[in-house]
Amino acid sequence: MTTHKKAAVVGAFVADALSLGVHWVYNTGVIDKKFGRVEGYHDPLTSYHKGKQAGDFTHYGDQMLVLLKSLDSGSPFDGLRFAGQWRDFFSGYGGYFDQATKATLENMDAGKSLTESGSDSDDLAGAARMAPLVSIFADNLDQLVQSACRQTAITHRDERVIQSAEFFARSVFAVLGGTPPITAMEATLETHFSDSAIASMVAMGLESRDRNTRNTIADFGQMCSVEAGLPGAIHLIARHADDFKTAMVENVMAGGDSSARGMIAGMMLGAAHGMAAIPDPWISGMTAGERIKGLLDSLE
Repeated sequence: MTTHKKAAVVGAFVADALSLGVHWVYNTGVIDKKFGRVEGYHDPLTSYHKGKQAGDFTHYGDQMLVLLKSLDSGSPFDGLRFAGQWRDFFSGYGGYFDQATKATLENMDAGKSLTESGSDSDDLAGAARMAPLVSIFADNLDQLVQSACRQTAITHRDERVIQSAEFFARSVFAVLGGTPPITAMEATLETHFSDSAIASMVAMGLESRDRNTRNTIADFGQMCSVEAGLPGAIHLIARHADDFKTAMVENVMAGGDSSARGMIAGMMLGAAHGMAAIPDPWISGMTAGERIKGLLDSLE
């Protein structure tokens, strides 16, 4: 597996792990006071992730790991298998259940098809967990786009969230082909999304590249919704296009739903710069680090 393809996946995982300590802390003054500049893993400050420890994932990263485990090299994406494993995972889960998860599980339990039970949530998180798909579809744009959209819809059926998944699938494919991240996103917007429901959000993110990250994300909104998270994620990629570590740290320091924003930015910037750009302590400090390495090795 090439270093850039692997880094797209690992980059998303370390972004989530780095976010855990201050995930859903919206008061950035609290982040400053409790942690200073967050450049390593911490136990979670909020009760949302009670029982988690430094190096663990949020419930977003946990679902991304389920997606990675569901993949089979050389085969199309099996949405039914992922949906079944996702449901089984939550049957004994001790972590946080967000509204999208609750609604999807309720639909599954009510007898709806596992692949047609997605919630109407507009949270960006459904698209943000797509990075593992790069490990097997980095050379097949159609499969990458289709699988990114399908895995998203299993839990998040809001059209803007699904469009976000397609946008980043097309963009990361271009980045893996050697196109710089900003150029890739600009081209994807122009050629496929200029008249879409997410066009203005993408443009906002791109246009903010020269602004301070904390202030910009505060203006966009620190929330989970696609309206806030999508331009925030694009800002991170565009503002810090040449610096994976700074992008990840600035994301966390901006507060709120740093996990979803970070997973996308980590995927895109990992794809751009390869494994050498990801700090070694972030890789070795992940609780599931060896498990992820083994899964990626098995997909080669």
